[in-house]
Amino acid sequence: MPSTTRTLALTAVPAALLVALLPPLTAQAVVPASLDWGPCAGTAGADPRQECATLRVPMDHAAPDGPQISLAVSRVPAESPASRRGALFLIPGGPGGSSLDDPSGKGQKLPQDVRDQYDLIGFAPRGVSPSTSVDCGLDHADLATSKLRPWPAPDGSIDENVATAERISTACVRNAGELIRHISTRDNARDLDRLRAALGERKISAWGVSYGTYVGAVYSQMFPHRTDRIVLDSNDDPDPTRVARAWLAGHEQGVEDTFPHFAEWASAPGNPDRVADTAAEVRPLFLRLAARLDREPLPWPGANPEELNGNVLRQTMLDSLYRPSRYPALAKLILAARQGTVPPAPSAPPESVLQNVTAVGVGTLCNDVAWPESAAVYEKGVAESRAKYPLTAGMPRNVMPCAAWPYPPREAPVRITGRGPSDILLVQNERDVATPLSGAMRMREAFGRRAVMVTVNSTGHDAYLANGNECGDRTVSRFLATGERPGRDVYCR
Repeated sequence: MPSTTRTLALTAVPAALLVALLPPLTAQAVVPASLDWGPCAGTAGADPRQECATLRVPMDHAAPDGPQISLAVSRVPAESPASRRGALFLIPGGPGGSSLDDPSGKGQKLPQDVRDQYDLIGFAPRGVSPSTSVDCGLDHADLATSKLRPWPAPDGSIDENVATAERISTACVRNAGELIRHISTRDNARDLDRLRAALGERKISAWGVSYGTYVGAVYSQMFPHRTDRIVLDSNDDPDPTRVARAWLAGHEQGVEDTFPHFAEWASAPGNPDRVADTAAEVRPLFLRLAARLDREPLPWPGANPEELNGNVLRQTMLDSLYRPSRYPALAKLILAARQGTVPPAPSAPPESVLQNVTAVGVGTLCNDVAWPESAAVYEKGVAESRAKYPLTAGMPRNVMPCAAWPYPPREAPVRITGRGPSDILLVQNERDVATPLSGAMRMREAFGRRAVMVTVNSTGHDAYLANGNECGDRTVSRFLATGERPGRDVYCR
């Protein structure tokens, strides 16, 4: 059958595993669990005030009396009990990220008047170790970032990507157990409300970053009466028809927004990692080098894969544009590759961590929304993207394991609306490779009167207290400390 008309094969997955759509979950009467706080295990260097607990929640919220799973939770209590307002949930990115160490990590960057008022709450979401975890048992080669991100072949073919998607989906169904069917953004939001109840809080405040902005938005939609002060930082496109497909596609514009900033840096006089004399030369230089490495990869012992090919260079570019502090890694790789050499292989997290994070990502992305099964959809999108956005070579519209996922979504994706209290502040860098401003504007539009947006003239993923600027940080801190928001959307120069 011609590749343009084929449908991704599901024959490797037993038919008995295919499930029918479940009816929408209804509100359940929940008896709040209690939390037994104690010392945190395996957190060397943590703030001595940080304490940990375990919360039991239903694996399937539609069956609250069924099997339970564990969520690991941490907190640093409010520093001024007399001023305490409540709990500030630190919602991690990902999917697959954890904020378990954040109360004694980035939480300590919060200004004193915020730390005085809030217990800082971190957690490992369902599926993420040390909470009850999942693992797909993938082959080592399939854990390469340049494989997990679906970079097409040099000629634009997606045949290998289709095979990878089917292989990863089959492994997750075979090895990850029942829990992977119950990892979704809706499930995460319900877990957060269980945690709110266990903490004895009537409402929560939150600081969600990256994927955590979508979790925070979904929580704010599902439980609007439980929200106090919500900060969403580096915002995902909430398009309910595409969800994660829109996040992947966002890399096209994110790279276009951010690469010129790298080019200015990489051509600056006095830069020890300077790759060109002018910013205008950097883009064509990069494209030529990627094309050369497509044809003639360089051996790269210790890396995964053990060669520097065009797609590994492109993936390094994408990773490096997350924050300006990573620019030197990309420049050094460009300089070495032009000379036919490679730098030392980059370090990678332990394979067990990669297996866990990948499995949670697959479960979340695939359970949130149905992806097209026809390879023709992806072939058409890749061809269009390659022509319009050559830096990303078609990857953002390519096939993912979700195209071969055998489980229909258990519920429809959440549609974010303006219904609810006006208690949300969005903060967004103007140049963000992972969550571009264009997608953040769609989050802003969806929230309507509930939100105000602070756009920051800065570069990098994560804005507040990270890659933003003093104006943006001051505006967010004032909101968390006092509840005061700008009267309308603002631009921080």
